Amino acid sequence: MKFDILTLFPEMFEGPFTESIIKRAREAELIDIRLHNIRDYATDKHRVTDDTPFGGGGGMVMKTEPLMAAIEAVHNDNSPVILMSPQGRVFTQRIAEELVQHERLILICGRYEGIDERVLQLAVTDEISIGDYVLTGGELPAMILVDAISRLIPGVLGAEHGAAQDSHSTGLLEHPHYTRPAEFRGISVPAVLLEGNHAKIDKWRRRESIRRTWQRRPDLLQSARLSEDDRWFLMELAEEASQDTE
Repeated sequence: MKFDILTLFPEMFEGPFTESIIKRAREAELIDIRLHNIRDYATDKHRVTDDTPFGGGGGMVMKTEPLMAAIEAVHNDNSPVILMSPQGRVFTQRIAEELVQHERLILICGRYEGIDERVLQLAVTDEISIGDYVLTGGELPAMILVDAISRLIPGVLGAEHGAAQDSHSTGLLEHPHYTRPAEFRGISVPAVLLEGNHAKIDKWRRRESIRRTWQRRPDLLQSARLSEDDRWFLMELAEEASQDTE
């Protein structure tokens, strides 16, 4: 899968994209990340990419000419052109699963007060936010998109079905994890995980996933795919909670 990232600060991507899983995925040619400096498409002597807003007000706005030139230099197919923006739809695992279906994504990292509205009208096909807060630019959100999407590509993660079992992938938070030693500072690993009965382990993990979601993110249960057994277990949790409050 290919990612073309348009940014004023390509050096910001050096650390996140040259280490760990993303580095190995690039070396294995499972993903192809290309950084494009928007300043390279400015035509004036000082390579200006921003200007004061019409109508006054504080801050600066990214100019149309260099940004459109950068987009048109790389946008030669039907790939989505995504602006990282606090006004976009909030990024979720479901959106990551949607976007990984494309062969290529073009990501625009906004800066300052935003980009000229005409760029949105002429070129942008989608706007994505990583949350209801404002950052200094779109570079960090673009890194998050690349990371979340890349790990869904077959071969990027070591475990074959690792991504499918993550929190949010199933609609629930993930169950607790344990590794050696079996006891640490008086806290023991749950006995079921040491018995080797995989059917019991699967059931325990499913129920602990439901329990953790119920405790921490009950809103996710409204859309999660739950079996009849899952729903009975939720009723048990609710009854336990009501008894604790009596």
